[in-house]
Parts: sequence; structure tokens; C-alpha cells
Amino acid sequence: MGLHIIDHPLVQHKISLMRDKNTGVKEFRELVSETAMFICYEATRDLPLKEIELETPLAVAKTKIISGRKLAFVPILRAGLGMVEGVTTLVPAAKIGHIGIFRDPDTHEPVKYYVKMPEDISERDVIVVDPMLATGNSAVAAVSELKKLGVKHVKFMCIICTKEGVDNLENAHPDVEIYAGAMDPALNEDKFIIPGVGDAGDRIFGTK
Repeated sequence: MGLHIIDHPLVQHKISLMRDKNTGVKEFRELVSETAMFICYEATRDLPLKEIELETPLAVAKTKIISGRKLAFVPILRAGLGMVEGVTTLVPAAKIGHIGIFRDPDTHEPVKYYVKMPEDISERDVIVVDPMLATGNSAVAAVSELKKLGVKHVKFMCIICTKEGVDNLENAHPDVEIYAGAMDPALNEDKFIIPGVGDAGDRIFGTK
């Protein structure tokens, strides 16, 4: 389905501030949330609309509202939690699922440790959120879990990706559209994005 890089000036500006090692926890957390909101704006551009009639203070208007499609956001714990406030600012009625995945420090393979979803998750379109798409292994595991639960339509949203991560996710799940704010050129030997922002979870929660 493809990769969408959101090159809006505000997105690029906020990502630059996130990259700065001198950006503190409070500001970093706010930047992640704000950037997630902007990227979500693009990721939801294809939501269907229906026409309704309603009364304004002056007249009857024919206007449009979102046509009943049910959404859920699923952050990959823990860093994905930093994006939830931003996306739910745009779609406050969306339900939130959680999937906990950590990367084995030796093998760099994903290890799933927690899954909690809305009961009707199979009836919802799902946007998985995680600030970084590095190797793509956690994203692949998260989407695979959702498909096992019966989810038919999944998008993936991140702030920074790499070609390796994008290729990995697209090869495993070619039906998943990817929305990102930037693509960085490389991964280091520990599989962190270079130049990236460092450990996004540590910077969001102040645990570095």
C-alpha cells in the first residue's frame, strides 16, 4: 500500500527539536504528542463521509460527518504511549488497545509480553503507533497479533522510520500503509536509528 512521509514544515520542525539531545523530558513528550497529531491528520484523510442535514442558528445546512467507521489506536508499549494523547485529540471517540513488545538485547528479536484490546477490535480499523520504526520487527509482530484477532484494516504510524524497517513491514504485511514524519539513513550495531532521537521511550518517560 505504500509509505507516506509527512513533509509538512511543522512536522519537520518538531522532529528537529526532538533530535536535539538538549531537549528536556517535558518538551520532548509534548513534541511527540504534537507530531503524532499532525501525522494522524494525514493517516485519517481517507475516512469516509456521509451527508446530513442540521440546523445552524440561521438556516438548514447540508454538511458532512464521518460515516460510522470505528477506529482504534494501538500503541506499542512503552514508547507508543507518548503518541496516544496526540491522536486521541483528533479522534476522541476512538478506543485504545495496548500491545507490549520489547526487543531482546542479544537477538534484537521482538518479545511479546502483554496484549489488551477492546472487545470489538475485530470490527475496527486500527492504527498502530510507535515513535520509531527501526528494524520493523516489533511492528510486524504487532500487526500479526492484530490480524490473529480478526482485524482487517491496519495502518502503522511512526515519527521516524528507516528503509530496513519499512521494507520489513511491507514484506510481511503489504496491505499496511505506513505514515512517518521522516526516514533516517541507517541503524547502528544496537539497531537504534541513526541519527534518530536516541531511545524514544527513555526520553518520553525520563528514564535514561
